Amino acid sequence: MAETFYLSLGDGRYLPTEHTAGPWTPDAQHFGPPSALLVRALEALPQDGERRLARVTVEILGPAPLSELTVSSEVVRPGRSVELLSASLAANDRVVARASAWRLAVTDTTDVATSATTSPLPAVVDCPPARWPKGWHGGYLDALEWRAARGAVNAEGPAAVWARQRVALVDDEEPSPLQRVFTVADSGSGVSNVLDPRHWLFINTELTVHLHREPVGEWIGLDAATTVGPRGSATALSTLHDVEGPVASGAQALLVRRR
Repeated sequence: MAETFYLSLGDGRYLPTEHTAGPWTPDAQHFGPPSALLVRALEALPQDGERRLARVTVEILGPAPLSELTVSSEVVRPGRSVELLSASLAANDRVVARASAWRLAVTDTTDVATSATTSPLPAVVDCPPARWPKGWHGGYLDALEWRAARGAVNAEGPAAVWARQRVALVDDEEPSPLQRVFTVADSGSGVSNVLDPRHWLFINTELTVHLHREPVGEWIGLDAATTVGPRGSATALSTLHDVEGPVASGAQALLVRRR
């Protein structure tokens, strides 16, 4: 098996490998790799001057199969300081996900920068391997190295993990730090699940990530908690870290129902 999530076929076409398969079924992808593939397309859009992605929302329109995908991207609203970008992911001529992003001009705000108020995560070297619930499929879960930072991913309730890709995103290409963030960010609802997946479905319909600085390094921390409402919806909120501290906040809207 190729040591990558996707093989590039040229002309914006990609073939998923078994590393993208989600924990619920081997026939559909976990949406971490597709989210990162969309971000890769957004990062590749031409820019005038130094700019950075400040917010990315991935709308999940349907399952992403383990078959050929087509990715396209464009600048929807150009501007000197603020730009709106868009990217889409299609399988068999059906769009399965769309991403929108705000790209902002970079300025020097070092002297007024503030520190995040969230609790720091324990150092990676002090965290044991994370143990996922029995019955969850490998694929994506096996393609990352997971460390338990707080709580436990095989028990109900809030939890925090460190994660590092074992495979590339595309071919032998080194993923950008932002691509690494999005490979992990869609796992917030799984890391902090509060319902027994044998009896409940909790399906995220989107992922929104707000970034306040550029991430660095290979390890991405995910500190997540899920709140379930009384009418079939829930929200998974997360703080994303690198080894220097928090870099972003993430949110997922979840559909909740009995199996």
